[in-house]
Amino acid sequence: MKHACPSAFAVVALLLMSLFTSLPAAAHHSFAAEYDSHDVITLTGVITAVEWTNPHTYVHVNVKDAAGKVTDWALEGYPPNTLKRTGFAKAALKEGDTITITAYKSKDGSHTGAGREITFSDGSKKFLGPEGR
Repeated sequence: MKHACPSAFAVVALLLMSLFTSLPAAAHHSFAAEYDSHDVITLTGVITAVEWTNPHTYVHVNVKDAAGKVTDWALEGYPPNTLKRTGFAKAALKEGDTITITAYKSKDGSHTGAGREITFSDGSKKFLGPEGR
């Protein structure tokens, strides 16, 4: 009796399947897992960087406390496409501008949060992210 030899295609397919099933899946995080919807903070500071990338935008703000100590905060927002569709242009966030932003503080105690509403120096407001759930 002759043994069947697997085709090269079958071997490659099996190798690829095993490779893809062993890689960790990049899952989207849960708001409730990272942020506290009951811990709303309001920060006023200077924009130091803007990350207009998927899956979320980030606005970095240097906030000075009463003692003069500066802390960099990273505030997560909607994806760029969502912001564009709501009329929020990337050009509205300029490094060096002072803004006031409300956010939901990170549960891990880091200087991060889920950004909610930005108030610009002219008094205009835009939503950076959703209301806490």
